[in-house]
Parts: sequence; C-alpha cells; structure tokens
Amino acid sequence: MASNPHSHAPRKMQQRKERRMFSASDDSAMMKQVQGTHAPDGREIDVKHIIQIVDEILIQVIARGVEGHDVKREQETLEISAALAEFDMLDSLAIVINKISCELSCKWSGGGDAHASTMVLLTYMSNYAWHAKVVLTLAAFAVISGEFWLVANMSAANTLAKSVALLKQLPDMVENSASLRPQFDALNKLVKAALDVTYCIIEFKELPSEYISEDMPPMSVASAHIPIAAYWVIRSIVACASQIALLIGSRHEAISSATEAWELSSLAHKVTSIHEHLKNQLELCYQYIDDKRHVEAFHNLIRLFETSHVDNMKILRALIYPKDDIPPLIDGTTKSKVSLEVLRRKHVLLLISDLDLAQEEIMVLDNLYKDARSRGEMHYEMVWIPVVDKATWNDVNKQKFEYLQSLMAWHSVRDPFIIEPSVIRYNKEVWNFTKRAIVVALDPQGRLSSPNALHMIWIWGNLAFPFTREKEESLWKQEIWSLELLVDGIDPMVLEWMAEEKIVCLYGGEDLEWIETFTATAMNVARAGKFDLEMVYVGKSNAKERMQRMISTFANRKFSYFWPNVTSIWFFWARLESMLYSKLQHGSTVENDPIMSEVMTVLSFDGSDRGWAIFCRGASEMARAKGDTALTSLRDFDKWKHKIEQDGLVPALNDYLHQIHTPDHCNRLILPGSTGGIPEKVVCAECGRQMEKYFMYRCCVE
Repeated sequence: MASNPHSHAPRKMQQRKERRMFSASDDSAMMKQVQGTHAPDGREIDVKHIIQIVDEILIQVIARGVEGHDVKREQETLEISAALAEFDMLDSLAIVINKISCELSCKWSGGGDAHASTMVLLTYMSNYAWHAKVVLTLAAFAVISGEFWLVANMSAANTLAKSVALLKQLPDMVENSASLRPQFDALNKLVKAALDVTYCIIEFKELPSEYISEDMPPMSVASAHIPIAAYWVIRSIVACASQIALLIGSRHEAISSATEAWELSSLAHKVTSIHEHLKNQLELCYQYIDDKRHVEAFHNLIRLFETSHVDNMKILRALIYPKDDIPPLIDGTTKSKVSLEVLRRKHVLLLISDLDLAQEEIMVLDNLYKDARSRGEMHYEMVWIPVVDKATWNDVNKQKFEYLQSLMAWHSVRDPFIIEPSVIRYNKEVWNFTKRAIVVALDPQGRLSSPNALHMIWIWGNLAFPFTREKEESLWKQEIWSLELLVDGIDPMVLEWMAEEKIVCLYGGEDLEWIETFTATAMNVARAGKFDLEMVYVGKSNAKERMQRMISTFANRKFSYFWPNVTSIWFFWARLESMLYSKLQHGSTVENDPIMSEVMTVLSFDGSDRGWAIFCRGASEMARAKGDTALTSLRDFDKWKHKIEQDGLVPALNDYLHQIHTPDHCNRLILPGSTGGIPEKVVCAECGRQMEKYFMYRCCVE
C-alpha cells in the first residue's frame, strides 16, 4: 500500500513549530506547569529491575538495529524479559506501561503536539515519584521500540515476522541502511542521553537519607532541577516514539531524514546538558555524604581510643583496613601479603609519613628493627602508613611508593588508598602529623603509648621500648650532657677515644676557609701542647647534597677525620632535634635543664654561617664556641696554656673562652615547624634573653 506523499506535510509544519517552541522554551517558566501535574501519594516501585530490561532493549537492541538482527542477543533479551515478567510488581504496572505505550504510539502517529503529549503523560503519572515517571515512560518506549526491532530485524528469517512487517509496511532495514543511518544515529544518541539522565535521577533517589536530606544543599539544588529534567526525558521519549511511528508504513517511499535527525540531535544536546548539570550536582552530593561519613568515622575513632579493648584488633582495623576481603599488609621480609592478624596482641609502631620519607630515616630504622630481631628482643612490629593525595597520584608517585616499600624490612600497607580519609584527619589533628614522619606507638590492647615515639627512637633506639612517657622520663634521669649522649652509637671510634681520655673535637659548618684554618691551627696547638687530639667533622643539618660534596672534599684534602656517609651526619642532627623536642614535651626550659640548654646551643651554632667546635675529654669535660671565638682561643694558646697542668686542657680552654666572650652575638635557632612542639618562648642559650620569633619557609632542592 503506497503512502500519500502529502501525508507528512502537516507533520513538517508541526516540526517547524516544535523547533521554534523548543528553541524558545523557558525551563523556569515551564516549572510551574510541570510541578502542577505532580501529586505523589507515597507509592513506591522498585525501578531497578525495570530499568535493567529497559537498558537491555534500548541500548543493546536498538544500537544494533541497522546492522541487522542478532539472534543470540534477542534471545538474551527475551530471557531477561521472561525473568522480569515473573515479578508481581510488573504485573501491577503492566496496565500503566501499556497505557503510556498507547499514548506514545497513537498521538504521534497522527502528528500530535510533543509538549501536550508530555504533559498528558505527566498528568497520567501524577501519583508517582519523579524517578518512577521517567522509568515507566522509558519502559513503555522500550515495548514500542522492542516490538518494532524484533519484527524488522527478524523478518528475513522468520515468516511470522515477515508477515507482520508487510502488514505494518516496515522499511527494509538492509536496503535503506544508508538513508536511515542519520536518523538512527540521532535516535540512539537521544535515547542514550535520556537513559543517562534517568540513571542520575535514580541515583539521587537512592542517596542515603541519614547523611543528606532534600532540604539541604547540594541535594536541595538538585531536587529543584529534577522535575524539569524528568520533563525533558519524557519529552525526548515522545520524540523518539515519533521516529518509530514515522517508519511504520514507509516501506516503499523515500524517507527524508535530515529534519527528523536535526530535531533529535537538538533534543539530545539539551538532555546531555541536563545530564552534565545533574552529574555535577550528584558529585557534590556524594562529596557531602563522604564528608559526613568521614566526620562520623573520625569521631568513632576518637571514641574507639577512649574505650578499653581485649586486644588491638579493633583499633588496627579502624586505622588500617576494616574489611576481611583482602590481606591489607605487605610483609617487608618475605614481600608476601598478610592480614592484620600478624599484629594481634603485639606492640605496634605506626610509621606515618608522606612519600618524601628520607632514605636516611629508613636506613636507621632498618638497623634498629633488624638489631632487635637479631637479639631475640622483637617486642614490637612496625607498619608503614603512607599519607598520599589521591588528586595528585600518578605513575611517578606509584613508583616512589613501591620503591620506598621495597626498602622496608617491616610491614606496610599494600595500597595507600585503603587508608580512610578519617584516619588521615586523625593522624593530622590528633597525632599532629604534618610533613615530617612520626611513629605512633600502640600497646597490645591498642592503647596509645606515644603519639610520636620517633624522638625516643632516635635518641635511645630500642632501649626506649615500650616507648611510653614514663620510659622517656626514666631514660632522661640517667643522662648527663656528654660526648656519649651527643654521639651515642653513630661512631664507636669516637667512644673509644673518649674511653682513652683523648681530647676529642667535634666541629661543623660548611665554610671551607674557616675549616681549613681551624683544623690546621688545632693540630698545631696539639703538637705544641703535646696532647692527643682527634677531630671529627659532623657537618651541617638539612643539607644532604652539600654534605655529600663536603665529604668528597674531606676525602681529597684530608682536613681531619670525618663521617664518610651522609646518613651519619643526618642522624647526628636528627638526634639533637629529637632531644630538644623530647625536652619540650616534658616542659623543660633552658633555665631549668642543662641538657636542653646545651642542645639549643649546638643547634644555634648550626644556624650560623660560620663553623663551631666542641672540645671534650672523658665523660664530662666539655668546652664549646662558635667559629671565630673557637679559632681565636686556639691562636691565643700561649695565653692560657699555663693553666693546663693545674686545671686540665678542656677546663683551661673553657675558662679562656669565657674571658674572651663578648656580649655581641647573633644566634639563630632553626627548628622544623612540622614536627610539633614548637615553643612559644625560646631564650638565647648564650645570654639568656628571649629570642625573637620569625617564620621561615624553606625548600632545599640541591
């Protein structure tokens, strides 16, 4: 049966009218009209099962329409349809879906008004929620398009389908594939956009109400846009149904596709824009929910540490990984994946750092960790918890993480992103982690032994176990300011010289001119005074690359004995800083604690541009001075050497240093601000006056 060539003229006029109406449409003005159709009565439908079959039909079948039928895919679709048909829910909704299908088919087959048809559908579905309206409309369209494509695509192989296609006068999809391509591409694009918006609307509906409510931004903003989004989804489905209607009865006539494709593309552009807006709003909602969950988890963590436990597993699960689906740790020795059970009822040290953790720190910790194991004194386990930023994570950071992990003999988390943001917040706000690494000590019941035991570890190593405040106080009571405390186990040679009652001179700085003059003068004085002098260069803090160059210079020019690796120099200064922070945590001041006074003096020496020196003999004799003063005292050796026989060399030198001391000085104490415990008041170790406080931002890329 031939079609009347003029039968589409009214439709063309209607489409031009629709274009004008579409381009001039004002969503804000339309809102009242759309909202006027909405009268939900609280009825709920499970849209997940419906959207599953809708998605299968609209995406998998329609997208394959022009290329030809896919019997296997059609069979899968029919099987899913049959399975879903078993739900009682679909039995009750079949009439609704059928009614909507009729509205979509009948009105547009006669050239109806798209806006009017959309409003009719909205009015018919007034009692349903917005997400249900769009899903039911898509389901009705899926029935229409599914029937159309089943008949059209199966007509070549199925006599029944062929007969139905003849009666409907459906076009031959193979013969007309080129001319129909623009329409089908536009149709599929619009259907996909409508599905995207529908899934977005469903996601909004499924957001957990305990964390976000409709009357609070960003949910309230999204809720205001959902009605108009639903309108344009349904309006788009009406347009898609019109395309199906246009194909019926067009078997033998040429089909003009340009206008229809333009209409669909214009709608697709608008619906895609709506989807982008809703998707952005959805991301804000998820961020809001995550923030609320993180706050809740943070406070739960606080309460957890205030509660007594039989072992440490609840605490460790909360801090590292709460689930049982994967082993969250890597054993540093075997490199195998292990569960948190390896930490049960053990003292646990949590090494918390970013990816800039210094290799020197790892090397010193590694020596201590292995030393404890070799002595059979393995009282604790250690776990590295890296703090990383997901926003800046890339292949370089991944390689850095894996490299640092490979250096560690202890446990580490297998993936830095299993650590919850609430835990990172707890690390920063409660345990004061900022930039520098900290070591949090937990006892076998998960109780906090120390929020940062790293200072104790640097000063006393494994002797500080179990890393409690009481243990720290006990160790300090046993200490005096001495060469042994200064050097400890960094260099056994120095301790041997001390035992032999030799004069030991520790000196530092990086002024090569001063170093050359000072070392030559000191050795000349030793020869003149006929005493044994051992000189040890200890470098400068926070200057790793420059110290490496200084080590090379010392190896070539033989100024004196020196530590041949940067790690020893770094550790010397790290221990001094640790002593200062440990004393600060215990409320010590320069006025009431001699050790703290001496530590601050040496640290202020390091802050100067020139060198410095400390002369020691035995356990307690010490004399120290900044570079120029130390050099002057040696040059004036003849002025004080007569006191050596009576007082001893170091006391005689100390007396002369006090004589030549002038009130003019400029001491600088540079303290890393990321370790915590920075004092509000610091007095000068040389004159006792309160020092001025400055802020210094430092980046030393050498």
